[in-house]
Amino acid sequence: MSELTSSDLTILLVEPSATQRKIIRKELNKELVERIDEADSVATAIKQIKSVRPDLVISALYFSDGSAEELLQFIRNDPSLTDLPFMLVSSETRHSELDKFKQSGIIAILPKPFNHDHLATAINSTLDILSHHELDLEYYDTASLRVLVVDDSRMARKVITNVLKNLGIENITQATDGSEAIPLLPNGFDLIVTDYNMPEINGLQLAEYVRGSGDYSHIPILMVTSEASHAHLSNVAKSGVNAMADKPFEPETLKKLLSQILDD
Repeated sequence: MSELTSSDLTILLVEPSATQRKIIRKELNKELVERIDEADSVATAIKQIKSVRPDLVISALYFSDGSAEELLQFIRNDPSLTDLPFMLVSSETRHSELDKFKQSGIIAILPKPFNHDHLATAINSTLDILSHHELDLEYYDTASLRVLVVDDSRMARKVITNVLKNLGIENITQATDGSEAIPLLPNGFDLIVTDYNMPEINGLQLAEYVRGSGDYSHIPILMVTSEASHAHLSNVAKSGVNAMADKPFEPETLKKLLSQILDD
C-alpha cells in the first residue's frame, strides 16, 4: 500500500468569511491539498459531512447559526464520525473557551491569523493519524506492549488509542480517571498515558501514587495535558512523570516521546 500524502486528503473548510476561506484554501494548496469542499455555516457543514465524509474538518469558531462546538458535538455523537479529525482556526485565546476543544480530542488549534508552518504541522498530524507507522523499540516488542490510557474524556481516549494503534500497539486498557486506573495496576503495564485534569484522582495524584508504590514505581508515565501554567508544569515534573505532551498533541511528537521514555 502506498504512503498517504497531503494530495490524497479531502478537506471540508467551514468558515463564514469568503475572504478567509480563500486565504486558507491558498495555504492548503501550498501543501498540495486540492480536494477542498467549503461551508459557511454549521447547518451547511453538517449537510456536507452527511453527504461525503471528509478526511479532515477545518473550522472557524463562530457562525451565524451556531459555533464550532455544536459542529464538533454533531461529529462526536455520530458513531460513524467520532474519529473524524477536526482542526479549529480561531483568534480566541481564553483557556476556558479553548480547553473544551482540547479535551474533545481535536487534531490542532490554529491561531487566526496563522502562519503556514502551523497549517503544515496540522496537515502532517492528520496524515499521521490516518496512517500506520509502527513504533521501532529496542527493548520492547511493540505488539505485546501493555499500555494504560487514563482520561475522563471519551474522545481524548479514543484519539490517543487510535494513535497508539497506528504505532502498532494493540494491548491497550482504558480508565476514566485515577480512581479507576489504580485498581487496574496489578494487571501489569509497560506504560501509562494519563491526562492531568480528571475527577476524584487526577493525573498528578495518579503519578505520585505510582511513583510511591514499590510494585509499580518502575512504570514509565507520559502525561498529556491542556494546562500551561508554570506552577502546574513544575508540580507535574516533581511527580516523577517521564515526559509531558500538550493537548492537542502531534502524533509524531507522541511517537518520539514514547521511543525516548521506553528505550531510556
